[in-house]
Amino acid sequence: MKIGLNATSLNDRPSGAKQRFVGIYGELIARLPEFEFVIYEPADCRVGSWFGGAPNVSVRRTPVLSEGRVRKIIHGARYWSAALPRERFDVLESLTLPMLRTPIGRTVLTIHDIRMLHREFGGSGRALYKYILRSSLKAADHVITVSEAMKEEILAFHPGKPISVVYNGLDTSGFDRIQPDELAFARKRLALPEQFILAVGHLERRKNYLRLIEALARLRERDRSCPLVIIGNDSGEKSAVERRIRFTHSLDHVKILSGLSDHDVRCVFRLCSLFVFASLYEGFGIPILEAMAASRPMALSNIPVFREITQNQSIFFDPDNVEAMAAAIERALGSSSERERLVEFGRKRVLAFNFKSLATQVESLYRSIAPN
Repeated sequence: MKIGLNATSLNDRPSGAKQRFVGIYGELIARLPEFEFVIYEPADCRVGSWFGGAPNVSVRRTPVLSEGRVRKIIHGARYWSAALPRERFDVLESLTLPMLRTPIGRTVLTIHDIRMLHREFGGSGRALYKYILRSSLKAADHVITVSEAMKEEILAFHPGKPISVVYNGLDTSGFDRIQPDELAFARKRLALPEQFILAVGHLERRKNYLRLIEALARLRERDRSCPLVIIGNDSGEKSAVERRIRFTHSLDHVKILSGLSDHDVRCVFRLCSLFVFASLYEGFGIPILEAMAASRPMALSNIPVFREITQNQSIFFDPDNVEAMAAAIERALGSSSERERLVEFGRKRVLAFNFKSLATQVESLYRSIAPN
């Protein structure tokens, strides 16, 4: 079977999409040596190198840049019209929009989220995105998405489309191998306090950091102080976050870490007292799996996908309500029995998100939809 993977939206920047691609498709490539995989990589990243020169992988370098939807359309139009007819794919999976349809075989579209449809996140490109998404869904033979919550959202936008849910995953071994001396070194090198709350995600509006900073400021007023460490790169919201830190007199209480290695991130998870995920919108939420693997308790936004991932086993709060957020964090920090219960649940729950079982689901889908 010949599988094409349009990975032109990926680059070296940390993301859930990259982690999913390496984990699931790395497993597929290793377990299916009889399959031929063709990876289309962007002009600005050697995506194919992530699979270590596997003999059943061929790489097609494209002129398409990994970011900028309009630029992707312009740069790719001539290339794709010439490149795709040369291949005879059984399945072409597009990990990016706009979706490309193979002239032979079946076309699968993977969607992580559709936040651009939401007025508060879509911005000026919302109308174009809506058109591209609708056209791509219409053209796809099958859709893969990352949660039941996302499946419902896509079906509300485009009813009747065949959709399979394949969760994002996590390799937990990186957390299991961390030694005490590594944790002590990470704490000293990153100047981490003895106790702190952790939030993870790039600095963008939907991550809801402004309300989280305000909630922790309210807790300090009640003599319930705990520093906040944010791990994330700037995605347009850093200036607003820094202004909120100054406005709430939180300069000594909030630390932003960017550009960390995967090992550093795992160490910070292991060292935190509580993980808080305050997002207004997510398609999935890989940091929840990381907190589970690190045996950390959590306080989470009360959004459908977070309840789905945790099977309702967490402390939830209304992400629009600063006081509710503060109360949930205070409850999580104050109840040792509640923390222990949630940590024990997380240790077991995270095992369901292993890449081997997720790759099996994708393989089964390929086999079921490929032409006979």
